[in-house]
Amino acid sequence: MRSLMLHLHRYMGLTIAAFLVVSGLTGAIISWDHELDEWLNPHLNEVHTKGEALSAFVLADKVEAEFPKVEVTYFDVHPEPGHSQYFWVQPRVNPETGHLYKPEFNQVYVDPVSGDIIGKREWGAVWPITRETFMSFLYKLHYSLHIPEFWGTDHWGIWLLGVIALIWTFDCFVGAYLTLPKGGRSKKRENSRSYMKRWAPSWKVRRSAGPIRFNFDLHRALGLWTWGLLFVIAFTAFSLNLYREVFFPVMSAVSDVTPSPLDQRTPNDHDNPITPTLTFADVSKVARQEADAIGWSQPVGSIWYARDWGIYRVEYFAGGDSHGSGGVGHEAIFFDGHTGEVLGDFVPWEGTAADIFVQAQFPLHSGRILGLPGRILISIMGIVVAALSITGVIIWYRKHKAKERRIAEARQQKPASAT
Repeated sequence: MRSLMLHLHRYMGLTIAAFLVVSGLTGAIISWDHELDEWLNPHLNEVHTKGEALSAFVLADKVEAEFPKVEVTYFDVHPEPGHSQYFWVQPRVNPETGHLYKPEFNQVYVDPVSGDIIGKREWGAVWPITRETFMSFLYKLHYSLHIPEFWGTDHWGIWLLGVIALIWTFDCFVGAYLTLPKGGRSKKRENSRSYMKRWAPSWKVRRSAGPIRFNFDLHRALGLWTWGLLFVIAFTAFSLNLYREVFFPVMSAVSDVTPSPLDQRTPNDHDNPITPTLTFADVSKVARQEADAIGWSQPVGSIWYARDWGIYRVEYFAGGDSHGSGGVGHEAIFFDGHTGEVLGDFVPWEGTAADIFVQAQFPLHSGRILGLPGRILISIMGIVVAALSITGVIIWYRKHKAKERRIAEARQQKPASAT
């Protein structure tokens, strides 16, 4: 059994090691993506014009008038004081080709007072990597590896890392098993105290034992001390990357999960987005009425039009609080883009036990569930994940080279022994 587990751990680890180094190091940085992005790009994020801000709906119209090949799909209704108003945009369909235009930008930044467009950029651009695209490059690398679209989908990188995360989740248990003392507890009816005494060295790093032993001890002890966090990060990476394909269907089959309107509709092809009848301003009015009827006092904070589904999602929050309760988001209502019909709502940390478990996946993965301490912890864990992968490869490489030397020595000795 132990030999099988050792082989599984070795080859699963080698399969996922390079991916985990990339994901770990990028994850350590993107825990602070908003702060770092604002620091790198004050020319996009800061404004100093004095006066009353224009309506976000007016500014959205200005963006679409300035760039007729794109349409606005998301914006915060009330930007933070001293900050620009930014808009997410997506390309319209080129009537001559039937395919989407390629505008080479998907974010537009506007001075909310003057209405002047102060910049635009492509979030997640692969090349060129500039100050404006650096953080989004790392963010997208973290969850998709920037694998391009082919065979009609751009999800290949997301799916690949989802599979890697699933292997990693299983490997967490295999690695933990291998740290246990050989022989188990059945040997001579060993009591718990004696068994734990034999297991104790696995938790320690002997710095004076030489570089080879130090590397092995570091790999084993680091994995044990952080096992719980490693499992959480691995599992949530799987659930986020394979949400629609595996996680949500499995959760729905084994528990009482409330599907969102997006889960209940099949999205259109990217080249065939659904054009809404209602404008952002129309939806904002309906959303305010619905919130008042429910008793929600927070203002309309953001509006997203999911054009592949034909659905508006309206979130309620004050300006500057875009991340919501522990990273899970804000109270939200979904509206049909044609009729304005309420399709469902979302309330953070409410619903069935399964609903709350599903909601917790991103807050757990990002550490935002614990606020600032959680984000710091996730940054540290990103480095730990990379270190475990590197030390694991070193262990394999040294054993592999030692095995090659033994084989070579055995071959050299055969002629001598034969004579």
